[in-house]
Amino acid sequence: MPRMATTGREEWKTFASVFDRFTEKQVQSLITKGVIDGLIGHLSMGKEATVFLAKAKDETVIIKVYRLSTCDFNRMYESIRTDPRFPKLNRQRRKVVFAWAQREFRNLLKAREAGVRVPTPITHLFNVLVMELVGDETAAQKVKDALPKRPAEFIEDLIAQMRKLYKAGLVHGDLSPFNILNSNEKPVIIDMSQTTTLEDPNAKEYLTRDIKNVVSFANKLGVELTVDELGQKVKA
Repeated sequence: MPRMATTGREEWKTFASVFDRFTEKQVQSLITKGVIDGLIGHLSMGKEATVFLAKAKDETVIIKVYRLSTCDFNRMYESIRTDPRFPKLNRQRRKVVFAWAQREFRNLLKAREAGVRVPTPITHLFNVLVMELVGDETAAQKVKDALPKRPAEFIEDLIAQMRKLYKAGLVHGDLSPFNILNSNEKPVIIDMSQTTTLEDPNAKEYLTRDIKNVVSFANKLGVELTVDELGQKVKA
C-alpha cells in the first residue's frame, strides 16, 4: 500500500477499495519519483474516480484515481470514441480508462493555456492524475454547496470562462454546479475528463447541455439569463 499520513479506519477502507495492485504500484511510483511524498486522506468519490489529498513537499495536491474495476466503462467509451484525438482507441477497459485520464490531463493543459480558470495539471500516470489543490488551507467547495455571495458577478465570470474554453476549441460536456468550484467567489471549472473538441460530432449536443445547465443554475440564483443569450455570449 502507498505511503500514507495518519488515517482513520474509514480512510483505510476507502484506500483499500480504490487501490488494486496496479494502481498501488502507480501511486508508489509517484512517491519514488518525488512527485508526491504520500497520501493524506480521502476527499471525494465520483462516478469514475476517487479523489485524495496528497503531500508534495510543502504543499497539498490532488490525486485523482480512476477506478479500473468499478468505473462506468461503457459510458466512458461511448464518450471518448468520437473524440478525434483518440481515433484508434481499442475497446479494452484498461486502455479506455488510461485514455480517459490522459484526456483530462490534456484538456486541463489546453484550458490553462487559453486562460480558463481550472486546476493546474501536474502529471498523469496511467489511471492516476496529479493536479493542484484549488483552495487556501482547505479544498474549495463545489458551488452547489457554496453559493456565491454576488450571483450576477459569479455568473458573468463563469460565462467568460466558458467563452475562453469555446475559443480554445473545447466543450466541457458536463458543466453544472457539481463541476464548478467556488474559490474565493471565483468560478473554477473542474472534472474535464469528458471534455472534447469542437470537431467531435457530439460537440454541439454537449455545448447545448452545458448552456442549459448554466442557465438553470443562474436562474435559480436569481440571475436572468436565457439559453439563446448564453449561447451567443459563449460563441462571441
